Amino acid sequence: MEVILLEKIHRLGQLGDKVRVRAGYGRNYLIPQRRAVPATAENVEKFESQRAELEKAQSSTLAAALSRVEKLSGLEVTVSAKAAAEGKLYGSIGAAEIAEAVGATGNQLEKREIRLPDGPIRDVGTHIVTVHLHADAETTITVVVVSEDAVSVASEE
Repeated sequence: MEVILLEKIHRLGQLGDKVRVRAGYGRNYLIPQRRAVPATAENVEKFESQRAELEKAQSSTLAAALSRVEKLSGLEVTVSAKAAAEGKLYGSIGAAEIAEAVGATGNQLEKREIRLPDGPIRDVGTHIVTVHLHADAETTITVVVVSEDAVSVASEE
């Protein structure tokens, strides 16, 4: 299936590229999400007439993502969780908990923007987490995981 991309998609192409994708990916994801349109003659003409408008919208989205990158870069958040004496967590810290901790600092972050390639965090310590805000805008934040026991002992002193 050939589609025309309406925005830049990582590992697929730029705005306006005509690419060949598997039928299910195009029909079930790209087209319903309004990230692409089928590459028919009518859609090619329609896209060319709207190209400037789409490029302007994409550049404003990129500018907003880059401003968020500036706010988030170098950010350090602390998450407390129950842990065993050797430093292993009884549960895990996932994207939802990290997004909530970042939200507590006054920054907005959705859990789908957080990349945890090795899966959820399962031990106490400092972890570097990638935040993917746009196809051209990524940054890293530092997540410090501490044991709840250590937090309660520190607050008692």
